Amino acid sequence: MPKLNIESAFQKLLAYCQANDWSGYDPYDALNSRLFAMLPLLNRRIPRLVLTQAVKRSPLNPRGLLLTPRTQNPKALALSLSALLKVSRDVPRPPAGIVEHLIERLVALRSKGVDHWCWGYSFPWQTRTVVVPAGAPNLVCTVFVADALLDMYEYSLSPRYLFMAVSAAEYLLRELYWEEGSTRAGFSYPLPSVRNQVHNANFLAAALLCRLYKHTHDETLLEPALRVARYSAGRQEADGAWKYGEGPSQEWVDNFHTGYNLCALRSIGDSLQTGEFEPRVERGFEFYRTHFLLPDGRVRYFHNRTYPIDVHCVAQSVLTLLTFEDLEPQSTPMAHSVLGWAMEHMWDERGFFYYRVNRLQKIRTSYMRWSQAWMLLAIAALLARAADKKPQVPVSVPVAATNRIPATAQVATT
Repeated sequence: MPKLNIESAFQKLLAYCQANDWSGYDPYDALNSRLFAMLPLLNRRIPRLVLTQAVKRSPLNPRGLLLTPRTQNPKALALSLSALLKVSRDVPRPPAGIVEHLIERLVALRSKGVDHWCWGYSFPWQTRTVVVPAGAPNLVCTVFVADALLDMYEYSLSPRYLFMAVSAAEYLLRELYWEEGSTRAGFSYPLPSVRNQVHNANFLAAALLCRLYKHTHDETLLEPALRVARYSAGRQEADGAWKYGEGPSQEWVDNFHTGYNLCALRSIGDSLQTGEFEPRVERGFEFYRTHFLLPDGRVRYFHNRTYPIDVHCVAQSVLTLLTFEDLEPQSTPMAHSVLGWAMEHMWDERGFFYYRVNRLQKIRTSYMRWSQAWMLLAIAALLARAADKKPQVPVSVPVAATNRIPATAQVATT
C-alpha cells in the first residue's frame, strides 16, 4: 500500500477517534446495559456470560436497544497516546491539544480508592470464573497505560510521567505479584485474588518492570520480573506456541496474546541488553509466522483455523512483524500486506475498522478499544517504519548503564 494511503487512513482514523472523544463500545461491554441492570434476577454468572457472548457475536449491534452507553476506556486512550508519539516526527502534527487531552483523561480515569496509579476497563466483565467490576484495576490495562506514560516520559523527560509509571509498577508488585515455592511465580489476573498463570499477563508485567529498570536502576524491579518471565518462557510448547494460561479452560493458542508474549520478551531483551530469551523468541516467531499469517494478507485468530479474522489480530500482526524484522527480511512487506487486506475488507469509509470477518458474514460494529485504538497504533508503527526511522527522543539513561544486570538477578546463560 502506498505511503500516502497509509497516512490518509491514519489521519481519517484519528479524526474519527477525536470526533467521538475516544468514546465507544467494546466487545465485552454487555454488562454496561442499563436494561440488564433493571433485571436483577439475571445478574448471575450464566446469564452474564450468555449476554456477553450473544452481544459480542451479534452481526448487528444491539447496544442501542439494551441501553448500553459509549464509554472512554483507559487502554484505548493509552494506545492512542502511544500512536501519536510514535509518529510525532513522521506525519503532519495532530491538532493541538490531543496529547494533553489523552493524558488528562488517563489521570481522570485512574482506578478509585487505590493508593497507586492503576487502571481498569470501563465496563464490568464476566470471566468463566469471576466477575470483574467496572473500573477495578487489572494488570493488562495498567501495563498498557504505564507503557504509554513511559513513551511520554521518553518524549518529554517530564518526571511526572515517570512517577506515574513507577507507581503503576509498585501496584503490580505489591498487589498482584505472588510466589509459590522456589521457581513458581506470577502476576494475578484479572483480579488480585485470582492466582493463576496467564502467560501474556506475566510477560507484559515483566517487560514493564524491565523497561522501568532501564530508567530508574531500581534493582528491586528485576528479580520478580525475571523470575516470572523465566517461568512463563519455560512453558513454551516444543513447536514454539504458548497456551493462553494454565487453567483447565485456558488451553487455546491465539494470535494477539502470542504476539504480546513475543514482543514483551523482545522488550525485556532490549531493556536489559540480554539474549537470554532469544532462542524462545525465534522459535515463537517462527510458529507465529507460519500459523497466523496467510499468503494473501489475512491473519488468523486461532492457530488452527482461518476464521474469524479479527481486527485486533490484524493490528497485533502488523506490530509483531515490525518488531521481528531482524528474523524475517520480508516482515515489513508482509505487514503492509496485512494492512492492505484489512483496508480492503474491514475499512469503513466513515473512518473506522470493522470488528470481524467470519466465514459467512462481517460484524461491522465499531469498537474503540478493541479495534480503532489498536489499528491507530499499528498504522503509526508502519508510518514510522516507512520513514525508515523511529522518533528520536531524549533518554535519561546513559547507554552504558543499560548493559549491566545486578548479580542478584543475573541472566541465565543456559
